[in-house]
Amino acid sequence: MALKAAPIWVSVNRSRLQFDATDFGSKRSSRRFTVRFGLEKYGKWECCGSLAQRATIPVENEEQVKPGLGTICEDDETQITETKGFHKDLNSLPRPLSAADLTPQASDGLKVRVAYQGVPGAYSEAAAIKAYPKCETVPCDQFEAAFKAVELWLVDKAVLPIENSVGGSIHRNYDLLLRHRLHIVGEVQLVINHCLLALPGVRKEELKRVFSHPQALAQCEMTLTKLGIVRVNHDDTAGAAQAVAANGQRDTGAVASARAAEIYGLDIVAQRIQDNSENVTRFLILAREPIIPGTDKAYKTSIVFTLDEGPGILFKALAVFALRNINLTKIESRPQRKRPLRVVDDTNRGSAKYFDYLFYIDFEASMADPRAQNALGHLQEFARFLRVLGSYPMDTSL
Repeated sequence: MALKAAPIWVSVNRSRLQFDATDFGSKRSSRRFTVRFGLEKYGKWECCGSLAQRATIPVENEEQVKPGLGTICEDDETQITETKGFHKDLNSLPRPLSAADLTPQASDGLKVRVAYQGVPGAYSEAAAIKAYPKCETVPCDQFEAAFKAVELWLVDKAVLPIENSVGGSIHRNYDLLLRHRLHIVGEVQLVINHCLLALPGVRKEELKRVFSHPQALAQCEMTLTKLGIVRVNHDDTAGAAQAVAANGQRDTGAVASARAAEIYGLDIVAQRIQDNSENVTRFLILAREPIIPGTDKAYKTSIVFTLDEGPGILFKALAVFALRNINLTKIESRPQRKRPLRVVDDTNRGSAKYFDYLFYIDFEASMADPRAQNALGHLQEFARFLRVLGSYPMDTSL
């Protein structure tokens, strides 16, 4: 595999704080950066110039994927083309990548390739297109496959859901952020409008059962209860629409997006059937290399840390932000007691670590802001483990 030049951020005076080994620019860039942040009495962050670093794959409990196994998809073109009417050949759509089926594919080098979990028509695909309107979307069957696709240079970015305003957090992706060495480079907020889909000519009163993701079904509980429809869980919303189109059963519908109806040739028999109209999902944009944060716009920084048990210890951790007038937008705790977590370090080597709780926090400040630097310098004094997952522009489009 090719070597690439990458600046490395280190904590000069504090060895306990694990700020991500970061590399900037594209994989073709060999620029050197001399950027230095002072943390006053808490230590310094220094950019130590370029370091040759090998492109790597994640360390997991299972065997690593070897190049040359399987194919990405059956067709050379993975960009989705919307068509009207029923899809006569559903096999013509891109086949989702799996974690055991990842091999390089030629690219024209012009379009950004973005991985997402699901099949064409998924809300995650819509989020990817919102972030990169001219991108080439690459479906993956699981979140894990999307992470690996980025790490293996098969795609440039991954867009994955992290929380929904109704359904809450997607905990699996929180855990995968530690299992892999990707960086958060952006976020996308997408308004979710669920539609009731059926085969052409079918009325909603004819439907006896409906397929969809469990969260989507829960978000439409009142509407589906009124219709007396039996709910059947499916892996994802667009996959449910695909199954309805493939099975051809007139008494079966799906809860999915309007885009899924167009792709799979289904009719929209009811729109906006979610119980809560303010239904928004937040997605993270992940990449191999971080961006250089600035102060020219609103930025958000995401971190994860652990603490020793003791009275008031979490209060002390949160106080480092309050003392500097930094607003917290998200705090998520993940219990890890008696369950080891395989954490990948800067050399891409994983080791099993035991933590009582992991705390994920998003706060409104850029890592270029001295307040954020000082807050993290203060936090490292009593945090057992600390990692910066990314510092990136906020999505203020809603």
